[in-house]
Amino acid sequence: MLSVAESPPPSDAAAWLAKLNDAQREAVEYGADTPHAPPGALLVIAGAGSGKTNTLAHRVANLVVKGADPRRILLLTFSRRAALEMTRRVTRIASAALGARAALAQGLTWSGTFHSVGARLLREYAELIGLAPAFTINDREDSADLMNLVRHELGLSAKERRFPAKGTCFATYSRVVNTGASLGQVLDSAFPWCREWEADLRMLFAAYVDAKQKQSVLDYDDLLLYWSHMGAEPAIAADLSGRFDHVLVDEYQDTNRLQASILLALKPDGRGLTVVGDDAQSIYSFRGATVRNILDFPAQFDPPATQVTLERNYRSTEPILAASNAVIELASERYTKNLWTDKASAQRPRLVTVADEADQARYVVEQVLEAREQGMKLKSQAVLFRAAHHSAALEIELTRRNIPFVKFGGLKFLDSVHVKDVLAVLRWAENPRDRVAGFRVVQLLPGVGPATAAKVLDDIVARAGAGNPADTAGGALAAFAPPARAQEDWHPFVKLMSSVYGRQTPWPAEFEMVRRWYEPHLERNHEDAAVRHADVLQMESIAGTYASRERFLTELTLDPPDATSDESGVPLIDEDYLILSTIHSAKGQEWRNVFVLNGVDGCIPSDLGTGSEEEIDEERRLLYVAMTRAKEDLHIVVPQRFYVHNQAHMGDRHVWASRTRFIPAHLMPLFDAYAWPRVPVPSAPTAAGLAAAAQAKIEIGARLRKMWD
Repeated sequence: MLSVAESPPPSDAAAWLAKLNDAQREAVEYGADTPHAPPGALLVIAGAGSGKTNTLAHRVANLVVKGADPRRILLLTFSRRAALEMTRRVTRIASAALGARAALAQGLTWSGTFHSVGARLLREYAELIGLAPAFTINDREDSADLMNLVRHELGLSAKERRFPAKGTCFATYSRVVNTGASLGQVLDSAFPWCREWEADLRMLFAAYVDAKQKQSVLDYDDLLLYWSHMGAEPAIAADLSGRFDHVLVDEYQDTNRLQASILLALKPDGRGLTVVGDDAQSIYSFRGATVRNILDFPAQFDPPATQVTLERNYRSTEPILAASNAVIELASERYTKNLWTDKASAQRPRLVTVADEADQARYVVEQVLEAREQGMKLKSQAVLFRAAHHSAALEIELTRRNIPFVKFGGLKFLDSVHVKDVLAVLRWAENPRDRVAGFRVVQLLPGVGPATAAKVLDDIVARAGAGNPADTAGGALAAFAPPARAQEDWHPFVKLMSSVYGRQTPWPAEFEMVRRWYEPHLERNHEDAAVRHADVLQMESIAGTYASRERFLTELTLDPPDATSDESGVPLIDEDYLILSTIHSAKGQEWRNVFVLNGVDGCIPSDLGTGSEEEIDEERRLLYVAMTRAKEDLHIVVPQRFYVHNQAHMGDRHVWASRTRFIPAHLMPLFDAYAWPRVPVPSAPTAAGLAAAAQAKIEIGARLRKMWD
């Protein structure tokens, strides 16, 4: 089979690059003529709407066209969808250059999220690093549940003074792992109310790590942590680095300390390393991401990384960009860039002052409907906000006016109880040592509580000893004497688990078997079983797209859909609907008409995000991200007062607000600022008008007198 390297060059090597602008082409062609001896690191600063994805896809395709082995290219993204979209684009672009040989681009087998690639590598190197290759991966809720089990076993839940809840404990642990800060530093900066428990938390985290190792489970953070530790072992690091000639990373501003250390271990001299991102859109510090990674990237190498800046914006009008540039220019530290466009417009961004949240909702609805009357679909419009609860008044008004909407940032698909139940059965089948999964599954049976479930799990571990629990788990369940209420359901349960432990039914038929077993328990435990059953059926169809149970569990855990609608379509009768979204969830999206709610201090910036200059700068970047989602029209709404409920010591009260500090007075000329509703100024009366009015008054009076004649 002819390889890419052996293929003759395309007849017109530059034709398929013709649509790129000069900066994009510079980034695409950097070092591509020597794909087997790549030059030093490349940093592409890609401003909002500058064609970042297109540029990165062209760079990967160009490397393949110039002879790079696609199997030796590692492409890292932050979502499975982004990885699939990137692979699709690379294939299409390579097709334009290689014609019939475009199938070669499909060899891009190492394209995925940091976590999914980490999981693949850990399974390959498992035995070298003391992991069981059949480890399972806990999502964040299951990880918090395991933390809670350990917390209870250590007696910390019985403290006279209330010990931090499981969610707080796990969030603290995760932040320590991802930021590299000490436990004391994390407690001081993010969880000061937990400072007195530092010694107990340290003991809890050590026991949590021990529990994971005994049960052969990993959490999200472990996928990066183990990968990072592999990179610290010279022999493994050399082997890992030697697997990839080129490493390309999307959204580098969203990486954390661990991810940066992984990249530096893969390419310590920077050769073959390309990172793409925008420091002005770094808004995920609450997940452990740090803007320092992209700001400090060039200096990590000697010579420093080459830098290319993409400043041409293909999304927004010139007035929107002028205002957005001015807002971000006030940041304390950033890469200098000035987004520009050839999209002229006379409409400046609107800065609209309203009386309160009720008027804010009415203004948004009025403007949305007016735009719709002018031919703009609801789906082309979006309302963005800093926190999910900021849209409450608007949601009420939209519902009252019968305007369909979809909100992003709510309940996640995998957070649903019934979905987690089915996944727990499959996870326990994959790894019988997984105590959280087993604990959940056994308690689905009537009459089985936590104490009985714990005995069942202890029996399985005891029977297995040092061997493989999958070989003995079915026997342990069959030998267990269940409570009286569970007698009738116990035999079908044992039959099911014995089958899935032993992989007696091929995948994905195995999922159907689990689903049929679960259905009567779903009916018994949930009044809205019919709705939930539809979710389980939808999950079954998703399962059918994966080659194995292990791949299904891994991919769904690492990159879950935001909601059921992500896989089955938006659950609305209407074909058109308004988008409501938190700013964090809106990153990477664009709409013709964008409304930003609560453009006031206390909301943007959040009153919890002003403790340091770094926090204030991130809040400024949030507003910048929101503003640069708009293509044609941008509205920033400024309520003058809020009605706040249940404030400690003060009860319910009105709070007066001021315009966000991120739009100071000297930037006001960049906006069309006005109060809503607009009150027309009456014109001066004319002599003819006064005479007509007087005559009308006389005539009306005469009519009124006639009524009593």
